[in-house]
Amino acid sequence: MKFLDQAKIYLKAGDGGSGSASFRREKFVEFGGPDGGDGGSGGSIFLVANKNLNTLIDFRYQQHFKAERGQNGSGKKKTGKKGKDLFLKVPIGTQIFEEDNNTLIEDLIKSDQIVNIANGGKGGLGNVRFKSSTNRAPRKKTDGSKGESFWIWLQLKVIADIGIIGMPNSGKSSLLSALTSAKPKIANYPFTTINPNLGVASHNNREVTLADIPGLIEGAHEGIGLGDKFLRHIERCKSILHLIDINSENLLENYSKVRKELYKYSNKLVKKREIIVFNKIDMIDEKEINKKLDFFKKKIKKKVFTISALKHIGLKIIKENIFSHAN
Repeated sequence: MKFLDQAKIYLKAGDGGSGSASFRREKFVEFGGPDGGDGGSGGSIFLVANKNLNTLIDFRYQQHFKAERGQNGSGKKKTGKKGKDLFLKVPIGTQIFEEDNNTLIEDLIKSDQIVNIANGGKGGLGNVRFKSSTNRAPRKKTDGSKGESFWIWLQLKVIADIGIIGMPNSGKSSLLSALTSAKPKIANYPFTTINPNLGVASHNNREVTLADIPGLIEGAHEGIGLGDKFLRHIERCKSILHLIDINSENLLENYSKVRKELYKYSNKLVKKREIIVFNKIDMIDEKEINKKLDFFKKKIKKKVFTISALKHIGLKIIKENIFSHAN
Protein backbone atom coordinates (compact mmCIF):
# COMPACT_ATOMS: atom_id res chain seq x y z
CA MET A 1 0.00 0.00 0.00
CA LYS A 2 1.32 3.43 -0.93
CA PHE A 3 1.90 5.96 1.81
CA LEU A 4 0.20 9.34 1.63
CA ASP A 5 0.34 11.71 4.59
CA GLN A 6 -1.48 14.76 3.18
CA ALA A 7 -4.68 15.23 1.22
CA LYS A 8 -7.06 18.03 0.31
CA ILE A 9 -10.74 17.06 0.09
CA TYR A 10 -14.07 18.77 -0.55
CA LEU A 11 -17.00 18.08 1.77
CA LYS A 12 -20.68 18.78 1.05
CA ALA A 13 -23.21 17.96 3.76
CA GLY A 14 -26.73 17.12 2.59
CA ASP A 15 -29.26 19.88 2.00
CA GLY A 16 -32.48 19.82 3.98
CA GLY A 17 -35.63 18.69 2.19
CA SER A 18 -38.37 21.21 1.42
CA GLY A 19 -41.61 21.38 3.38
CA SER A 20 -44.89 20.46 1.69
CA ALA A 21 -47.84 22.78 0.93
CA SER A 22 -50.40 19.99 0.85
CA PHE A 23 -54.11 20.02 1.75
CA ARG A 24 -56.17 17.15 3.01
CA ARG A 25 -58.65 16.02 0.39
CA GLU A 26 -60.70 13.00 1.32
CA LYS A 27 -64.19 11.87 0.40
CA PHE A 28 -66.80 12.69 3.02
CA VAL A 29 -64.38 15.00 4.86
CA GLU A 30 -65.91 18.47 4.62
CA PHE A 31 -63.04 20.50 6.06
CA GLY A 32 -59.71 19.15 4.92
CA GLY A 33 -57.25 21.85 5.85
CA PRO A 34 -53.46 21.94 5.48
CA ASP A 35 -51.52 18.71 6.07
CA GLY A 36 -48.11 19.38 4.50
CA GLY A 37 -45.24 17.77 6.43
CA ASP A 38 -41.75 19.10 7.12
CA GLY A 39 -38.72 18.24 5.03
CA GLY A 40 -36.07 15.89 6.39
CA SER A 41 -32.70 17.15 7.58
CA GLY A 42 -29.69 16.62 5.34
CA GLY A 43 -27.00 14.12 6.27
CA SER A 44 -23.91 15.33 8.12
CA ILE A 45 -20.29 14.29 7.52
CA PHE A 46 -18.12 12.74 10.24
CA LEU A 47 -14.44 11.78 10.33
CA VAL A 48 -13.56 8.68 12.36
CA ALA A 49 -10.08 7.61 13.49
CA ASN A 50 -9.48 3.99 12.50
CA LYS A 51 -6.62 1.94 13.96
CA ASN A 52 -6.45 -0.31 10.89
CA LEU A 53 -5.41 2.52 8.56
CA ASN A 54 -1.93 4.02 8.27
CA THR A 55 -2.16 6.17 5.15
CA LEU A 56 -4.45 8.73 3.48
CA ILE A 57 -4.07 7.03 0.11
CA ASP A 58 -7.85 6.56 -0.28
CA PHE A 59 -8.23 10.34 -0.58
CA ARG A 60 -5.88 10.52 -3.56
CA TYR A 61 -8.40 8.91 -5.88
CA GLN A 62 -11.52 10.60 -4.52
CA GLN A 63 -11.48 14.20 -3.34
CA HIS A 64 -15.20 15.05 -3.28
CA PHE A 65 -17.55 13.66 -0.65
CA LYS A 66 -21.25 14.41 -0.38
CA ALA A 67 -23.77 13.35 2.25
CA GLU A 68 -27.34 12.46 1.30
CA ARG A 69 -30.01 15.15 0.90
CA GLY A 70 -33.08 15.11 3.15
CA GLN A 71 -36.30 14.10 1.46
CA ASN A 72 -39.14 16.58 0.93
CA GLY A 73 -42.16 16.54 3.20
CA SER A 74 -45.47 15.24 1.89
CA GLY A 75 -49.20 15.20 2.61
CA LYS A 76 -50.83 13.62 5.65
CA LYS A 77 -48.29 15.53 7.75
CA LYS A 78 -45.50 13.15 6.71
CA THR A 79 -42.00 14.39 7.48
CA GLY A 80 -39.40 13.69 4.83
CA LYS A 81 -36.76 11.05 5.56
CA LYS A 82 -33.48 12.34 7.00
CA GLY A 83 -30.48 12.08 4.69
CA LYS A 84 -27.90 9.44 5.58
CA ASP A 85 -24.85 10.68 7.44
CA LEU A 86 -21.48 10.07 5.80
CA PHE A 87 -18.63 8.59 7.86
CA LEU A 88 -15.08 8.87 6.48
CA LYS A 89 -12.39 6.69 8.04
CA VAL A 90 -8.93 8.19 8.55
CA PRO A 91 -5.79 6.87 10.30
CA ILE A 92 -5.14 7.62 13.96
CA GLY A 93 -2.88 10.69 14.07
CA THR A 94 -4.77 12.60 11.36
CA GLN A 95 -5.04 16.35 11.82
CA ILE A 96 -7.87 18.28 10.18
CA PHE A 97 -7.08 21.78 8.90
CA GLU A 98 -9.17 24.47 7.25
CA GLU A 99 -8.56 25.29 3.59
CA ASP A 100 -5.60 27.52 4.50
CA ASN A 101 -3.82 24.35 5.71
CA ASN A 102 -2.82 26.25 8.83
CA THR A 103 -5.88 26.55 11.09
CA LEU A 104 -6.31 23.32 13.05
CA ILE A 105 -9.87 22.07 13.43
CA GLU A 106 -9.30 18.75 15.20
CA ASP A 107 -6.55 16.27 16.01
CA LEU A 108 -7.62 12.61 15.92
CA ILE A 109 -5.23 10.79 18.25
CA LYS A 110 -7.41 8.02 19.68
CA SER A 111 -8.96 4.97 18.06
CA ASP A 112 -12.64 5.48 17.16
CA GLN A 113 -12.41 9.20 17.95
CA ILE A 114 -15.10 10.93 15.90
CA VAL A 115 -15.66 14.54 14.86
CA ASN A 116 -18.69 16.10 13.19
CA ILE A 117 -16.97 18.09 10.47
CA ALA A 118 -19.90 19.28 8.29
CA ASN A 119 -23.51 19.72 9.39
CA GLY A 120 -26.44 18.84 7.19
CA GLY A 121 -29.09 21.45 6.42
CA LYS A 122 -32.33 21.64 8.38
CA GLY A 123 -35.54 20.50 6.75
CA GLY A 124 -38.06 23.10 5.58
CA LEU A 125 -41.44 23.61 7.24
CA GLY A 126 -44.70 22.27 5.80
CA ASN A 127 -47.80 24.47 5.53
CA VAL A 128 -49.40 22.83 8.56
CA ARG A 129 -46.84 24.75 10.64
CA PHE A 130 -48.34 28.05 9.49
CA LYS A 131 -51.96 27.30 10.34
CA SER A 132 -53.44 29.82 12.78
CA SER A 133 -56.79 31.17 13.94
CA THR A 134 -56.58 33.87 11.30
CA ASN A 135 -55.11 31.74 8.51
CA ARG A 136 -56.92 28.43 8.29
CA ALA A 137 -55.58 27.46 4.87
CA PRO A 138 -51.97 28.61 4.59
CA ARG A 139 -50.15 27.90 1.37
CA LYS A 140 -46.82 28.92 2.80
CA LYS A 141 -44.03 26.40 3.17
CA THR A 142 -40.25 26.79 3.37
CA ASP A 143 -37.35 25.18 1.58
CA GLY A 144 -34.69 23.27 3.47
CA SER A 145 -31.44 25.03 4.34
CA LYS A 146 -28.19 24.22 2.57
CA GLY A 147 -25.74 21.78 4.11
CA GLU A 148 -22.25 23.05 4.94
CA SER A 149 -19.67 22.77 2.18
CA PHE A 150 -15.95 23.55 2.14
CA TRP A 151 -12.45 22.24 1.43
CA ILE A 152 -10.29 20.85 4.21
CA TRP A 153 -6.76 19.48 4.49
CA LEU A 154 -5.94 16.18 6.15
CA GLN A 155 -2.41 15.76 7.50
CA LEU A 156 -1.19 12.50 8.97
CA LYS A 157 1.41 12.47 11.71
CA VAL A 158 2.52 8.93 12.41
CA ILE A 159 1.96 7.98 16.05
CA ALA A 160 4.93 5.99 17.39
CA ASP A 161 6.65 5.64 20.74
CA ILE A 162 10.16 5.78 19.27
CA GLY A 163 11.26 7.51 16.08
CA ILE A 164 14.41 6.15 14.41
CA ILE A 165 16.28 9.00 12.76
CA GLY A 166 19.68 9.51 11.15
CA MET A 167 21.52 10.25 7.93
CA PRO A 168 20.60 8.28 4.80
CA ASN A 169 21.97 4.73 4.71
CA SER A 170 22.73 4.59 8.43
CA GLY A 171 20.78 1.33 8.77
CA LYS A 172 17.45 2.55 10.13
CA SER A 173 15.37 0.10 8.10
CA SER A 174 17.68 -2.78 9.04
CA LEU A 175 17.29 -1.91 12.73
CA LEU A 176 13.50 -1.71 12.42
CA SER A 177 13.48 -5.09 10.70
CA ALA A 178 15.75 -6.61 13.39
CA LEU A 179 13.65 -5.31 16.31
CA THR A 180 10.17 -5.89 14.84
CA SER A 181 8.36 -7.99 12.27
CA ALA A 182 8.26 -5.06 9.83
CA LYS A 183 9.66 -5.69 6.34
CA PRO A 184 10.91 -2.32 5.05
CA LYS A 185 12.90 -1.99 1.85
CA ILE A 186 16.62 -2.40 2.56
CA ALA A 187 19.42 -1.64 0.10
CA ASN A 188 22.94 -0.26 0.08
CA TYR A 189 22.19 3.20 -1.24
CA PRO A 190 20.86 6.46 0.23
CA PHE A 191 17.13 7.18 0.50
CA THR A 192 16.07 3.54 0.33
CA THR A 193 13.24 4.56 2.64
CA ILE A 194 11.06 7.25 1.10
CA ASN A 195 8.10 6.80 3.46
CA PRO A 196 7.91 6.19 7.22
CA ASN A 197 7.74 2.53 8.17
CA LEU A 198 6.11 1.29 11.37
CA GLY A 199 6.88 -1.80 13.41
CA VAL A 200 5.94 -3.16 16.83
CA ALA A 201 8.61 -4.49 19.19
CA SER A 202 7.66 -6.86 22.02
CA HIS A 203 9.49 -7.30 25.33
CA ASN A 204 8.31 -8.74 28.67
CA ASN A 205 4.66 -8.75 27.58
CA ARG A 206 4.85 -5.11 26.49
CA GLU A 207 4.71 -3.55 23.06
CA VAL A 208 6.36 -0.43 21.67
CA THR A 209 5.74 1.11 18.25
CA LEU A 210 8.82 2.15 16.27
CA ALA A 211 8.87 4.43 13.24
CA ASP A 212 11.69 4.44 10.69
CA ILE A 213 11.81 8.08 9.56
CA PRO A 214 13.35 8.65 6.08
CA GLY A 215 16.93 9.97 6.09
CA LEU A 216 17.64 13.56 7.02
CA ILE A 217 20.39 15.62 5.41
CA GLU A 218 21.56 19.18 5.83
CA GLY A 219 18.90 21.58 4.59
CA ALA A 220 16.03 19.11 5.04
CA HIS A 221 13.95 21.76 6.84
CA GLU A 222 14.18 23.85 3.65
CA GLY A 223 13.15 21.01 1.35
CA ILE A 224 16.57 19.58 0.41
CA GLY A 225 16.72 15.82 -0.13
CA LEU A 226 13.42 14.37 1.00
CA GLY A 227 12.86 17.72 2.69
CA ASP A 228 10.84 18.41 5.82
CA LYS A 229 8.01 16.22 4.57
CA PHE A 230 8.62 13.64 7.29
CA LEU A 231 9.94 15.81 10.11
CA ARG A 232 6.42 16.30 11.42
CA HIS A 233 6.13 12.58 12.08
CA ILE A 234 8.86 12.88 14.73
CA GLU A 235 6.67 15.33 16.68
CA ARG A 236 4.42 12.45 17.77
CA CYS A 237 7.26 10.30 19.13
CA LYS A 238 7.93 10.15 22.86
CA SER A 239 11.66 9.62 22.27
CA ILE A 240 14.04 9.39 19.33
CA LEU A 241 16.71 6.83 18.49
CA HIS A 242 19.53 8.56 16.62
CA LEU A 243 21.29 5.95 14.47
CA ILE A 244 24.77 6.70 13.14
CA ASP A 245 26.96 4.67 10.78
CA ILE A 246 30.19 4.14 12.75
CA ASN A 247 32.12 3.82 9.48
CA SER A 248 31.52 7.48 8.67
CA GLU A 249 34.59 9.70 8.75
CA ASN A 250 32.59 12.56 10.24
CA LEU A 251 30.59 11.03 13.08
CA LEU A 252 30.37 14.21 15.09
CA GLU A 253 29.51 16.36 12.08
CA ASN A 254 26.78 13.99 10.88
CA TYR A 255 25.26 13.85 14.34
CA SER A 256 25.27 17.65 14.60
CA LYS A 257 23.73 18.11 11.15
CA VAL A 258 20.73 15.96 12.00
CA ARG A 259 20.28 17.70 15.36
CA LYS A 260 20.38 21.11 13.66
CA GLU A 261 17.70 20.07 11.17
CA LEU A 262 15.47 18.96 14.03
CA TYR A 263 16.01 22.27 15.82
CA LYS A 264 15.37 24.38 12.72
CA TYR A 265 12.08 22.58 12.13
CA SER A 266 11.00 22.81 15.77
CA ASN A 267 13.07 23.32 18.91
CA LYS A 268 10.69 20.90 20.66
CA LEU A 269 12.21 18.03 18.69
CA VAL A 270 15.69 18.44 20.18
CA LYS A 271 14.20 18.40 23.69
CA LYS A 272 12.93 14.86 23.26
CA ARG A 273 14.78 12.07 25.03
CA GLU A 274 17.43 10.58 22.78
CA ILE A 275 19.13 7.21 22.42
CA ILE A 276 22.39 7.48 20.44
CA VAL A 277 23.42 4.29 18.65
CA PHE A 278 26.46 3.52 16.48
CA ASN A 279 25.55 0.92 13.85
CA LYS A 280 27.57 -1.42 11.58
CA ILE A 281 30.25 -2.28 14.18
CA ASP A 282 30.73 -5.61 12.36
CA MET A 283 32.59 -3.73 9.61
CA ILE A 284 35.52 -2.42 11.69
CA ASP A 285 37.79 -3.85 14.41
CA GLU A 286 37.29 -3.33 18.14
CA LYS A 287 40.26 -0.97 18.50
CA GLU A 288 38.81 1.41 15.92
CA ILE A 289 35.36 1.18 17.53
CA ASN A 290 36.74 2.20 20.95
CA LYS A 291 38.75 5.02 19.42
CA LYS A 292 35.70 6.51 17.73
CA LEU A 293 33.54 6.00 20.80
CA ASP A 294 35.98 7.79 23.09
CA PHE A 295 36.32 10.76 20.76
CA PHE A 296 32.56 11.09 20.26
CA LYS A 297 31.63 10.78 23.95
CA LYS A 298 34.22 13.39 24.97
CA LYS A 299 32.59 15.89 22.63
CA ILE A 300 28.91 15.03 23.17
CA LYS A 301 28.98 14.00 26.85
CA LYS A 302 26.20 11.47 26.27
CA LYS A 303 25.91 7.70 26.49
CA VAL A 304 26.42 5.87 23.20
CA PHE A 305 25.45 2.29 22.33
CA THR A 306 27.04 0.12 19.65
CA ILE A 307 25.25 -2.45 17.53
CA SER A 308 25.17 -4.31 14.27
CA ALA A 309 21.61 -4.42 13.04
CA LEU A 310 22.64 -6.77 10.23
CA LYS A 311 24.38 -9.28 12.52
CA HIS A 312 21.96 -8.72 15.43
CA ILE A 313 24.78 -7.68 17.76
CA GLY A 314 23.90 -5.54 20.82
CA LEU A 315 20.16 -5.52 20.15
CA LYS A 316 19.11 -6.79 23.59
CA ILE A 317 20.35 -3.72 25.47
CA ILE A 318 18.92 -1.44 22.76
CA LYS A 319 15.54 -3.09 23.18
CA GLU A 320 15.67 -2.57 26.95
CA ASN A 321 16.49 1.11 26.49
CA ILE A 322 13.74 1.55 23.91
CA PHE A 323 11.15 0.25 26.36
CA SER A 324 12.44 2.45 29.16
CA HIS A 325 12.24 5.51 26.88
CA ALA A 326 8.73 4.67 25.67
CA ASN A 327 7.09 5.31 29.05
